[in-house]
Amino acid sequence: MSIINETNTFTCDEKTKQYIPLYYENIISNKTNVSYHFNPEVSQYHYGSLHPMKPFRLMLTDHLMISYKLYEKMDCYQPRKATKEELLQFHSEEYINFLQTITPEKVKTLSDQVLGKFNIGDDCPIFDGIYDYSSIYTGASLDASRKLINNMSDIAINWSGGLHHAKKFEPSGFCYVNDIVLSIINLLRIHPRVMYIDIDLHHGDGVQEAFYTTDRVMTVSFHKYNGEFFPGTGSVDEIGLGNGKNYAINVPLRDGIDDENYIRLFKSIMEPLITKFQPTCIVQQCGADSLGYDRLGCFNLNIRAHGECVSFIKSFGIPMLVLGGGGYTPRNVSRLWCYETSILNDVTLDHKIPNYLPSYNWFGPDYSLHPQLEGRIDNKNSKKYLESVKQEIMEQIRYLNHSPSVQMYDIPPDITGLTDEEDEIINELNMEFEKDRDEKMMRDDLRNSELMV
Repeated sequence: MSIINETNTFTCDEKTKQYIPLYYENIISNKTNVSYHFNPEVSQYHYGSLHPMKPFRLMLTDHLMISYKLYEKMDCYQPRKATKEELLQFHSEEYINFLQTITPEKVKTLSDQVLGKFNIGDDCPIFDGIYDYSSIYTGASLDASRKLINNMSDIAINWSGGLHHAKKFEPSGFCYVNDIVLSIINLLRIHPRVMYIDIDLHHGDGVQEAFYTTDRVMTVSFHKYNGEFFPGTGSVDEIGLGNGKNYAINVPLRDGIDDENYIRLFKSIMEPLITKFQPTCIVQQCGADSLGYDRLGCFNLNIRAHGECVSFIKSFGIPMLVLGGGGYTPRNVSRLWCYETSILNDVTLDHKIPNYLPSYNWFGPDYSLHPQLEGRIDNKNSKKYLESVKQEIMEQIRYLNHSPSVQMYDIPPDITGLTDEEDEIINELNMEFEKDRDEKMMRDDLRNSELMV
């Protein structure tokens, strides 16, 4: 089966167009069960007109999913917001209270000392609905993690999540709540070992910091590093502390890395890591700012190369939570995440974007799923440098003697994701059901007594 592409010398009539498939099944497919978690309200928030983070990129992504009819391949969920109690599983109560009560008007009355304490500034501004926004994208990640925990999904996707810089006591790098850390904490309820893989341009510092002293979570981050580039962390010698020693893996890269070198390095590092650590679940953060021509980026990756990293991890057949992250050229962010959704669903998409949605004009002038993104920046990653980075990490892997084991005595009960209110409603329904059942049994007994007389 093949997809028909229109050219300058070949076009289809309108009736034929109705029957042209927008995707086709790959010949080799593992038939994984994929779920897609998206609350459309998340795309309505606004950091500010000059801020590079644009939540409407999530709307563009969803439009592309609809254009290609990828919703037919997945279980689609519109998740609820995370509760305050859920956010407090990682973040401090003082910080969450601040997010709950702060408004753009209140900011003007606060001292520089208070604003500094909570790291409020150009990168992390206060905007209308900041707490709700954070609760929405976090709720989607937690919902996705629950589907994995309950074996309802093999792969769960939340492109609105992946905000990897947020810290326990403060926001950082456009990230207010660390949905990744909260999701991993939830996964650790039943998974003895979770691997976190980050292919964002920036170092996944918030996640690394949260799990720096444990061997139950291995954090792996591929990112730009020169000691100054935000967030300033991610050197190859950051390897973890205490029980977590050697369970933090950092792959520092220089400007301009290209498809071939990135993919080769990624595969050569990830295969022995997965073999040695033997994760029972993988969380992959797919930040799109590592693409070429990103507004804040400095790599030369094309969409297919980024997607190849996701495809490679999928090939191990381990349950996956797949999240978004950075990405500041919205049309390319949405192209990437739509393409990676197709990879996770074992289908191939027509490279020409379907043209029946309002956002179609965002993808001009080529209207292709795969624009050329390489070549803008010189590649400063020599083969010698990349080989030295690889060798340092291979040496670190050598000290991982075995995959850590953990005795799971009992599983905490709060994995259903029900709020107290929802729990109460269910209990009331159960009581009504039991009452109806008792009444029915009494009627049946009376009826039987009458028949016996």
